[in-house]
Amino acid sequence: MSKTGFAQQGKTVSLVLGSGGARGLAHIGVIRWLEEQGYRIESISGCSIGALIGGVYAAGKLDDFESWLRAISRVDVLTLLDISWKRSGLVKGDKIINSLIELVGDLHIEELPLTYTAVATDFLNEKEVWINSGRLFDAIRASISLPLFFTPFHYQGVDLIDGGVLNPVPIAPTFQDATDLTIAVNLGGAVERCAQVEPVADKASSGVAQGELMTQVSERISQFISLFKDSSSEPVRRDWGTYDIANQAFDAMQSTIARQKLAAYPADYVVEIARNACGTLEFERAAEMIELGYAHAQRSLGPALALQHEATRP
Repeated sequence: MSKTGFAQQGKTVSLVLGSGGARGLAHIGVIRWLEEQGYRIESISGCSIGALIGGVYAAGKLDDFESWLRAISRVDVLTLLDISWKRSGLVKGDKIINSLIELVGDLHIEELPLTYTAVATDFLNEKEVWINSGRLFDAIRASISLPLFFTPFHYQGVDLIDGGVLNPVPIAPTFQDATDLTIAVNLGGAVERCAQVEPVADKASSGVAQGELMTQVSERISQFISLFKDSSSEPVRRDWGTYDIANQAFDAMQSTIARQKLAAYPADYVVEIARNACGTLEFERAAEMIELGYAHAQRSLGPALALQHEATRP
């Protein structure tokens, strides 16, 4: 679809960005496609990685953030994992959040030029928490608190975890928006056999390098766990495979919930990314995921919006 016609008429968008770890870098590609087509994003609702990407975009720092992501290496990802000394999670998340604040700025949601909501989960009371005021990175830190990985975030007297636990594609916060379209990006799409495509130039070494990263992370996690082992109990084997299984189980759960939410509260248009497109921590594949998001936006939205334009022409 060209930039003329339907998109040029100034169509405004409520953008819903779902959870899914490093797959969420595809959100950047979707945003880029919408911008190129002349759409104005006036509202963002996101959880987990969707809250992060959406918050950075709302702050006007997506270009800088994308450049940072494209340059990040597997070792960089490892150095950002500050091991927690608590039983409630393996990673504190302070290093990640402080790095992002340095890049984006310590903003308040009220200062953003568009409507923004980060969705987290109050797991004790089994309910969603919508954060649409206060410090931007408090909202983001609460929303990205993946169970077992990040420690919960204490916010206004409540311990919060990843919003994707209850609502991986949070459309409800956009219900009162006065925009023309609601577009959702679901990172829990059906598994694709060919979804995990390695960059051509790095195919030979990618598997080895990723294995090295996971080995290093596994060693750090094992050291953390060993501090809390009961010397009288029978030793239990712990390795990265355990956490990989947990992540896959969480992805399957989120995918099921996302289908139910989208069926109950359908968006005008949905872009789906396969849940096996990349691993949860494979942020070094930023370029690939951004391109994937752009391609899926073109494939999912281009024809549909072009047809809508034709149907609304006088």
